[in-house]
Amino acid sequence: MPRKSPRSRRKPGSAPRVPASPRVRSAPGQSRTRASRAGHALKGARPATVSGAKKAARKAPKSRRPVAAKPAKKRAFVTPDPVRVQAILDHLREFYPDAKCALDYTTPLQLLVATILSAQCTDERVNLTTPALFAKYPDAAAFANADPKQLEDMIHSTGFFRQKARALREACADIVAKHGGVVPRELEQLTALRGVGRKTANVVLGNAYGIAAGIVVDTHVGRLSHRLGLTNEQDAVKIEFALQRLVPRDSWTLFSHWLILHGRAVCNARKPCCSICPLAPFCPKVGVTLFQ
Repeated sequence: MPRKSPRSRRKPGSAPRVPASPRVRSAPGQSRTRASRAGHALKGARPATVSGAKKAARKAPKSRRPVAAKPAKKRAFVTPDPVRVQAILDHLREFYPDAKCALDYTTPLQLLVATILSAQCTDERVNLTTPALFAKYPDAAAFANADPKQLEDMIHSTGFFRQKARALREACADIVAKHGGVVPRELEQLTALRGVGRKTANVVLGNAYGIAAGIVVDTHVGRLSHRLGLTNEQDAVKIEFALQRLVPRDSWTLFSHWLILHGRAVCNARKPCCSICPLAPFCPKVGVTLFQ
């Protein structure tokens, strides 16, 4: 029996079939899943713009909704008690009676040079470098006229030797041209030299000239000032001005030496030795989590 074609099977009077839409093919470089989703979206379906987690959070009752954590309130800084500050000074003076500058020098120029070299370097390394340096360059004119390559080689071990060599040459050139080869005795004139900031100027004035122009704020001084609750400032200059209001002027230079020695010997950064610290009865231990 001959096979009938599909057209011959249709009932008379039936509507002609509409050809189906062509199958969506993915474009080159595009995944088939994404193309099929775009081509076969259900009629009347809303685009998925809100994630399931957000929908669940909206439908959940208010009692079960996650509550955002409130930011911790910053503790208000309380001005240190003058009695407590004086007790800290008295104990530091008694505990470190021979405190002095850790850098080796004989002239103000040598101290200026050593302080510039001590940036991002230990005092011990600087003291190993300066004897040969001072023998080769005895005055400011010698530093100003020094060969850059030779000077860099001599101070290479202190780190940042190119910047430091340039700072030494230009600072000494200004000392020769503007101050007759003598290191100035005023803070503004010192800070005008290349590579000399308030910290370096205060070191030179306080130790070489005995002039209390300010307080030297290095890493140890800034850290211990916060730990002892003397200030909550973060900038070195603001820390210096805050300490100047608490410490008598005649103790400004020694106060820096006391905190530097105490920070190295007892009050370590990560785990201070509070059990042997003479300042323990007067220290609020701000920021201390581990101690021994």
